[in-house]
Amino acid sequence: MAAPVTLAEAKLFLRVEHEAEDGLIQTLIEAAKARVEGDVGLSLTSTSPAPLRLAILMLALRAYERGEPEMAMAPVEAWLAPYRVVRL
Repeated sequence: MAAPVTLAEAKLFLRVEHEAEDGLIQTLIEAAKARVEGDVGLSLTSTSPAPLRLAILMLALRAYERGEPEMAMAPVEAWLAPYRVVRL
């Protein structure tokens, strides 16, 4: 299964044109993906809904630009809420 967000997509979103930080950006994508998957209870792929893919990009952006050590979900809460799986 293809990843929900590719390195190329993230670099375009982040407006990064060089390759010097590809490893860092890939790590941010993976961390954001894990955070979103854990929050909504779903496994994400390239065919996942756009709001979930955008949430990954936004979390990666915040971590990349601001160096935030924690991936706070508040900025993307509205995009995630409709996709949460109810767990009992």
